[in-house]
Amino acid sequence: MNLPDPQQLLPRMAADLKALLARRGVAQAHFIGIRTGGVWVAEALLRELGLDQPLGTLDVSFYRDDFTRSGLHPQVKPSQLPFEIEDQHLVLIDDVLMSGRTIRAALNELFDYGRPASVTLVSLLDLDARELPIHADVLGATLALAPEQRVKLSGPAPLTLELQSLSA
Repeated sequence: MNLPDPQQLLPRMAADLKALLARRGVAQAHFIGIRTGGVWVAEALLRELGLDQPLGTLDVSFYRDDFTRSGLHPQVKPSQLPFEIEDQHLVLIDDVLMSGRTIRAALNELFDYGRPASVTLVSLLDLDARELPIHADVLGATLALAPEQRVKLSGPAPLTLELQSLSA
């Protein structure tokens, strides 16, 4: 399987995001990346858009509902939101959308900080393996992987994708 090059996806994603925010009448949006890959994608999108503004970061480890089931033991780092959430337009960015549980956890955490006016979801990849009804508003590419396959994003610069096998 040939994986897409993130450097080729980002210009279109930036243009799509800019157009979507304009259609929605959003003049000022705050960007939030989900640690770690989502932060890298958010930084790249901000550069692509020519924006110089603070970037929020979320670590959703405490909000995940499936860590113990999947045997993960998270290394929790603090979230950093250098702006208000209440009544603000937010752009939430993640690298890979798979089950939807990371995004659900991120929304739960954001609402603990306040009630945003809107949340626009951006994802570099969608693995089309949803367990929850969550879909990206702006998407780089959709991949169909075998159940034992995963995609790993490396970065922050350059962003590269690697296909991994869980059975290895």
